[in-house]
Amino acid sequence: MSIHWRAPMPPATTSIDLRIEAVPLPAPWNEALARPTTVAVHRWGEDCCLPAAGGNRHPVRVVSIPIVRPTVRVHSFAFPEAAALPPGSAAGLPPGKQNPSGRVSAPPSLLCPVASHTRIKPPGDIIKLADRLHYVLQPSLESLMAEGALAFPFRPFPFQFEGIAFLYPREAAILADEMGLGKTMQAITAIRLLLRRGELRSVLLVCPKPLVTNWQREFGVWAPEVPLMVIEGDQAKRSWQWSLPDVPLRIANYELLLRDRKLLEGRTLAAGDGPGIHFDLVVLDESQRIKNRLSSTSEVVCSISRKRNWALTGTPVENSADDLVGIFEFLAPGFLSSEMKPRSIGRSIRDYVLRRTKDQVLADLPPKLIHDEPLELTAEQRESYRLAEEEGVVRLTELGAAATIRHVFELVLRLKQICNFDPATGASIKLERLEADLEEIANSGRKAILFSQWVGTLRWLAERLQRFGPMEYHGQVPQRRRDGVIQHFRENKSRHLLLMSYGAGGVGLNLQFVNYVFLFDRWWNPAVEDQAINRAHRIGVDGPVSVTRFLTLDTIEERIDRILQEKRDLFDVIFSGAEGRRKLGLTQEELFGLFQLRCPSGPIDLAA
Repeated sequence: MSIHWRAPMPPATTSIDLRIEAVPLPAPWNEALARPTTVAVHRWGEDCCLPAAGGNRHPVRVVSIPIVRPTVRVHSFAFPEAAALPPGSAAGLPPGKQNPSGRVSAPPSLLCPVASHTRIKPPGDIIKLADRLHYVLQPSLESLMAEGALAFPFRPFPFQFEGIAFLYPREAAILADEMGLGKTMQAITAIRLLLRRGELRSVLLVCPKPLVTNWQREFGVWAPEVPLMVIEGDQAKRSWQWSLPDVPLRIANYELLLRDRKLLEGRTLAAGDGPGIHFDLVVLDESQRIKNRLSSTSEVVCSISRKRNWALTGTPVENSADDLVGIFEFLAPGFLSSEMKPRSIGRSIRDYVLRRTKDQVLADLPPKLIHDEPLELTAEQRESYRLAEEEGVVRLTELGAAATIRHVFELVLRLKQICNFDPATGASIKLERLEADLEEIANSGRKAILFSQWVGTLRWLAERLQRFGPMEYHGQVPQRRRDGVIQHFRENKSRHLLLMSYGAGGVGLNLQFVNYVFLFDRWWNPAVEDQAINRAHRIGVDGPVSVTRFLTLDTIEERIDRILQEKRDLFDVIFSGAEGRRKLGLTQEELFGLFQLRCPSGPIDLAA
């Protein structure tokens, strides 16, 4: 049986076109966009006319339609710049008024080329744009002076304006200008501006005790409108002074802070423990006093509650870079460390330290003429020196490993005193040379300062130099009499010599009326000698300052001088970025080496 299958026919299909034609809705703007642009160009000569109805022709006329730019409304602020002030002019003072204290303003001949307008520059650590603009948009300091908004007793130097602009915005800063460039004035003016702006309400200024009256006097000259209080008296009075509210400025000395530490920290027995006293700004004058981070003074100062920290010093580095590390423990704890190399320290502190020297900012300041005067000991001095040195070296040798720094210092001081004068006979080659120089100085009507590290030497000299009218200024002169000594020496023409100790006369004094300085004996540190010299070589001096450093040959003075010369290099190492060879300073090893002795075993620390 066979089966046959045939496929069915396909179903019937019908094709339908479902496309819908989209016709855009005509709109005016669509039509305008689609309409082609027609440009008709007609050319006519100067005498051509356009055709008009009736066969007439009209001359061509051109009409200009001005297109006015839209006015953009803006808000702007323009600060008027100060015009150039005549030398010695004083904003806010009536014509003809003399400068107080006989101060000298800035004549153009002393000024190095600088910008005519000093503006406050924000520190590098300020990030927010609003904070940076806050300082950038301030008017220049010169314009404030010209408008009388900020009265000065006389015109400051341009570099002093720069110092003010440096301090004003900073929470941590060191003003390390060389002695005699007006760090006091710059700090006072910056404080004055911040107080007037309302950015400060309580300021504590800490300085050595002999300089308290000097700061009072300077605030009276540069910021007479600022109320201040000197912390003094017994503990009950001081406690009352510390607790007073709304005192803009307090001045205290370092020694007093040690006694009032509990009051500052809020730890009083009467009131119980409580919050300490807070200051918007703490300023340390002669801040090298806290270079030793382990000292009680450094601990007390660093414990004060504060928002801003400023330090003023002409010698931020005296012995080693550790001195600067100690100051920065107050400014910014942990920012520097003793392990850092001098070059690294120099890079790190650039935005925090401002250092200028007289050579950099005062083009025509009278020169400072320094010369060492080598002298041979008299026969009497030489014999006493030989015996003292031999006996001392024998004793140190016998002590051996038991010899200490104190034993070496005793011998060094004894030998240095013999270099000044023979205690047995009174013979002194230094005195002989000094008398010859003073004769010439007195005959010319000039004045001189003599520095020594011993009060006994100063009194010994005073007895033998009576014809030159000597006056004494040292630690044994009562504090209340010191200002009178300086004033009498300045005004009395018969007083030609001022005998000063390094400790009492090395800081905070302005003696620019003196043209001669004698260093009768040498201090351990060149920075201290520089401080002493710059008491006279500063702004306002009327002529060259001659500095004579007595140096006896073949003695301990000559040996120490060779070692301490290296200390002067440390400033260049840090502030110029050069790499230091080693840690500079007078160490135990070097002290023992003065007498060719082997240093006892143990750590080698800075001894001087």
